[in-house]
Amino acid sequence: MLEVRNIFVNYGAAPALWDVSIQVQSKELVCVVGPNGAGKTTLINAIAGLHPVKSGQLMFEGKDITSLESHRFCEAGIAIVPEGRRLFTQMTVLDNLELGSFLPAAKAKRAERMERVLTLFPALKVKLQSAAGSLSGGQQQMVAIGRALMAGPTLLLLDEPSLGLAPTIVIDMFEAIRRINAEGTAVLLVEQNVSMALETANRAYVVEEGRIVAQGQAKEMMNRPEIQKAYLGLESH
Repeated sequence: MLEVRNIFVNYGAAPALWDVSIQVQSKELVCVVGPNGAGKTTLINAIAGLHPVKSGQLMFEGKDITSLESHRFCEAGIAIVPEGRRLFTQMTVLDNLELGSFLPAAKAKRAERMERVLTLFPALKVKLQSAAGSLSGGQQQMVAIGRALMAGPTLLLLDEPSLGLAPTIVIDMFEAIRRINAEGTAVLLVEQNVSMALETANRAYVVEEGRIVAQGQAKEMMNRPEIQKAYLGLESH
């Protein structure tokens, strides 16, 4: 489905990603983990069309989308839930959700997708007429994910969905992510909560200093001593 081929990405003159290649298969759940400043958000923003690729290729559903206009990525089937949610806080929850179905093809299925979002996040049913900014952090994250799902993506990009959430809410959020994936949407998850990410994903990539330094099955990665030491705070004996 998604194939990132040897991409290089700069911030101005400063290199941010070097020769990065990853893949996400149809209906797969893949995570990207690594320390702060490693390039995780840069990678997901490049895949979403929000940051230009200096060289390399982005292939999606067999098509080269490297030079596609950024506003066409959603139309192609890619939706992103950005770090920090970026809701329109003065607008209602309903308005925020409906913005996700702005394109004509999505608008035609707005009622059906709204029902799916409210089934996935029932706490939002009584909040539809509330200002998005009045919601708790967890509820705002539900709105952000719901807004992306309203577009009907085949690939959902999630950038730090657990950031700033209470531990019990994080558990619920990851359960929702598993359910979204189980219902057929491929997911690429960028996450600092390494243990939760590896427990949730099928496969994982580790990014450090703009490079992929490890990859493999997520469960297998959890058992690697270097991963346990660097990211889970565990020492092998």
